[in-house]
Amino acid sequence: MRLIYEQRMKSKINIPPIPAVLLSIISVQCGAAIAKGLFPQIGAAATASLRIGLSAVILLIAFRPNLFKLNAKQWKYVTLYGVCLGVMNMVFYMAIARIPIGLGVTLEFVGPLGLAIFGSKKPVDFLWVILAATGIALIAPWTSTGLNVFGVLLALLAGIFWAAYIILGGRISKIMKGGDAVAIGMLFATLVILPFGVFSGGLSGLNPKLLGLGSALALLSSAIPFTLEMRALKQLPARTFSILMSLEPAMASLAALVFLQEYLTLKECFAVAFVVIASAGSSLTARRAKL
Repeated sequence: MRLIYEQRMKSKINIPPIPAVLLSIISVQCGAAIAKGLFPQIGAAATASLRIGLSAVILLIAFRPNLFKLNAKQWKYVTLYGVCLGVMNMVFYMAIARIPIGLGVTLEFVGPLGLAIFGSKKPVDFLWVILAATGIALIAPWTSTGLNVFGVLLALLAGIFWAAYIILGGRISKIMKGGDAVAIGMLFATLVILPFGVFSGGLSGLNPKLLGLGSALALLSSAIPFTLEMRALKQLPARTFSILMSLEPAMASLAALVFLQEYLTLKECFAVAFVVIASAGSSLTARRAKL
């Protein structure tokens, strides 16, 4: 497995940052669909633990980071990065266990959207805020017969950690090798969420088939996309990265439709579209202002 993974990662070294982010988006959303298929069998917490734990093993074997060479600043940021990764993924899985994937990603995207808008004083940015707020309002569980309220809140919480992930990823990519940062970060993420997976009881029912699906999940949802994103963040500013990540809700909805037959209502499709447009627009205008 190590030889195959190293060969795959070497073939990606020369991928430009923008295609790398797009491949990451496709990979992680296909992985999310696989993950949701595992929820009925082992639960969300155990699925997150399996994904992050196997990803850590794969990345540590592939990159072999030297933990003894890290300085205090690197330890600080890689620890925060890992904790953020672990909590973000577990909370998001708990969210999409209760609400459709496409809507979960749409709500989670409030985090990166807020990051793109934060600090901007251009009048046009109020339009993006209104569009995003409209999208969220369209899918908010206003009545008891609507979406699961707890699932919605969990998705919004995951969005906060997603914004923190973008900030920390951008900083850590400038002081560490991308592969080392992701591998060590995954190790800390595993330490954070593994107890939840163990105490949930889901890991006790593992078998070869589930381990195989977990390995595919680890590659698609963590090992490949996070490594691609780390390479991209080293060359792209955070706001440019956010423009590309605006495609996440749409890709999530498409992956859920193809793999899980999760259909969105017309109102929910409009909600996804509004958030995508708001995120791309706010990031684009912020980038133009910087240039």
